[in-house]
Amino acid sequence: MTYAREWTVRFSDSDPFGIAHYPRIVDAFQETADMYMESIGHPFWAIQTEFGVGLPVASMDVDFERPVESGDVVEFSLTTDVGTTSVTFEYEGAVDGERRFTGTEQRVCVGVEDGRPTPVPDPLREALTA
Repeated sequence: MTYAREWTVRFSDSDPFGIAHYPRIVDAFQETADMYMESIGHPFWAIQTEFGVGLPVASMDVDFERPVESGDVVEFSLTTDVGTTSVTFEYEGAVDGERRFTGTEQRVCVGVEDGRPTPVPDPLREALTA
């Protein structure tokens, strides 16, 4: 499944030359992940109480191909790949159909009680792969 949304780059997201600050793009990754998890019925905050697990980011990689500027409407796409105890979130950002950046987050499913890796619960796995 691919989740898609738009993000408009605001003036406050940019430097004096109108180019988006890279930390704002990383923030937009997290906001996209939050919106995606809500859309599949398993917000990050709810999986802690519902399943007793969290999905913290263990690693992140971003490749910038072209600048994103103030006023750009970025078309974000997010796809997931679910392993036994981890979930990979793969992002792409495009403006007017032209790819500007890609990124990957490796999230590990950990128990809330002990912080140790644990298998992704079946209902969550099903939602992430639907």
